[in-house]
Amino acid sequence: MPTALLVMDFQNGIVDRIATPGVVEAAARAVAAARAHDVPVLFIRVAFRPGFPEIAASNRSFSALAAHGGDAMTQDSPATQVHEAVQPLPGEPVLIKRRVSAFTGSDLEVLLRGVGADALVLAGISTSGVVLSTLRQAADLDFGITVLADACADPDPEVHRVLTEKVFPRQATVITVEEWAAGLG
Repeated sequence: MPTALLVMDFQNGIVDRIATPGVVEAAARAVAAARAHDVPVLFIRVAFRPGFPEIAASNRSFSALAAHGGDAMTQDSPATQVHEAVQPLPGEPVLIKRRVSAFTGSDLEVLLRGVGADALVLAGISTSGVVLSTLRQAADLDFGITVLADACADPDPEVHRVLTEKVFPRQATVITVEEWAAGLG
């Protein structure tokens, strides 16, 4: 099954606030393993246009951000750029999404079809945000799904545990980066 690795929301402002010890290093190992085995790597970041025109007042996830203003989550802000530990190589796509799921507000599905991927490997911050939303949408789109549990993090470790041990296995294979990388050989 042609596979693509999605490295989601590993961006400066999110890594600095949410990352648990080891999650960035695990994601970097996943990126290195994917590159070594010619698995396409796609980087997804959440960001908005200046003034936040994409955010409706009714959006509970992002409306406070828009009300606060500033440029912390705008697409050109340093906070929304891909973290240096998982920097894209030239030619590796970096997508901007405008919502929680990696599919919403981005051209992810078009790029996945372009690289011929019908299976996705997910790494992301946060487990209860981008990983959960992307997993659900990918399942509805009939992609095979693997979640790299140690390359995901959540502000609440118990939520991460429940999702990776009880919820995600209903629609995905949940393994570690090392287990996934060993299967690439």
